[in-house]
This record gives sequence, C-alpha cells and structure tokens, in this order.
Amino acid sequence: MAQWNKNNQSYRAQDTTNFEVVMIADEDGNISNSFGAAANIPIAAGELSGYSHINKFGFSSNIGFGGGYHTIWNSGGLYSYASSATIAAVTSDDALDNGAVITLTGLDANYLPVTEDITIGGAAGTQLFLRVYRALVKTPSAGQSTNVGKISISVDSGNRAEIFEGNGQTLMAVYTVPAGKTGYLMKLQASPDKNTDVLFKLVTREFNGAFLTKGLFGTFGVPVAYDYPVPLRFPEKTDIEIQGKAGNTCAAGAVFDVILVDNP
Repeated sequence: MAQWNKNNQSYRAQDTTNFEVVMIADEDGNISNSFGAAANIPIAAGELSGYSHINKFGFSSNIGFGGGYHTIWNSGGLYSYASSATIAAVTSDDALDNGAVITLTGLDANYLPVTEDITIGGAAGTQLFLRVYRALVKTPSAGQSTNVGKISISVDSGNRAEIFEGNGQTLMAVYTVPAGKTGYLMKLQASPDKNTDVLFKLVTREFNGAFLTKGLFGTFGVPVAYDYPVPLRFPEKTDIEIQGKAGNTCAAGAVFDVILVDNP
C-alpha cells in the first residue's frame, strides 16, 4: 500500500507503486513488534486474542537401558497415554507431603483444558482427566519448601505424571493439543548429560492415528537445537513427545515450544 507522510499529512510523492505491509495487531488494532522473538511477547502476555503458548520440558535419568527409545520424562521408559478419562489419584511416597496441594493441568474426555487442585492425604478429586501433561506443588505441606517425596499422579489405572523429590513440578516433554486449537511447533532442543551416541526423535500422533516420526536428530554429547522457520502444524487432539535412545547409560533433557491458535 502507499505510504503516508505524517509530517505533511499526504502520501509520499515518490510512492508510485503499492507495497504490501504485514503487521501483527491485537483485537483492538494495536500494532505489535513483529521482529524476532519480541513478536511473541504479546502472546506470552495474553494480549493477542486467540493465541497462547506452552513451553514443555522434560528430563529422564537414563535413556540408555532397554535398547529402545524412551520418552523424555521423569519416570523413564515409553510414556503410556490413558484411554479413558477418570478421576486423578495423587499420592506421595513420603508422609511429610501430606497436606500439600498439587495443581494438575490437562484435558478432559472432550480434550478440553482442565485444572484441579488435589490435597495429598485429603479428599479425592472430582475432575475427570484424559490427559495430565503438567503437575506442580501449589502449596507445600507444613514446614516444607516443596515436595519431600516422589509424587505420583495416576489416571485410568496408570502412572501419567510424577514430581520427583524436591523438583516442585513435573518434567515431561509430552503434550496434547487441546480441542478447538491448532498447535504450531516453533522450537525443539534436546541434550544428553555425557559424551555418548544419542538419537533424539520428535514423534506425534493425530487423533485416532499412529505415532509418526517428525524429526530424528543424532548427537555425540552436545545439545541438539532446531528452530522451525516454518512451524510444524498439528491439529487438535494431537499427542506430541520427544524420545531418546543412547548406546550407554545416559541422562537427557528436552524442551519444545508450541504456539496455540484458536480454530475458526
């Protein structure tokens, strides 16, 4: 489009050609910084209607046992997804955690976002969860700064999340795109804790589909990092996780960023 000169309140005389100008604006028409990482600050601040973001990060103490791939999450081994939505059970292996309030974040039977606070040793929860992709210590037990023991979250008779001693929240590179939203994967990073051959794999599963490999990265003791100049697009109800496989005993961490956009 032609460019306006605000000083003399007229179009610039030398503009004889129309130009396309692309800008990011919020619902009120306020223009956002659209250069580099600063473009995402309004999303993080919740100022851009229809957009949100989640940062998922996980850690596994050993991806070198068993020969196959392991999901990068606290418990180790391949992550197992619940097939039915049930009430979540929250327990600790240390009685000192009794009275701690744990916040669960996940999806219900319709893949809609839900949260619930459950007190360890207190009343059972009431919310049905199909997915639990994050849990954290909202309020520690009396006299403690965070969780003392390992906290386990069970859904559909299976272990779906854990908070290891002293961590305060889950470490799981696992996520499911909620219903009504589309996820755009912006960045992925994974790193081993020692010099050994490691393969990292990004895997996803669309609703009622099969797990597919969307990225396979090899390394020898150095971090793997990839920015997607054109984000990977994942429809609603897609499961996303990062897996790793090492030739020797090896711990590993992984992180990925997803921007969520409301479906039309």
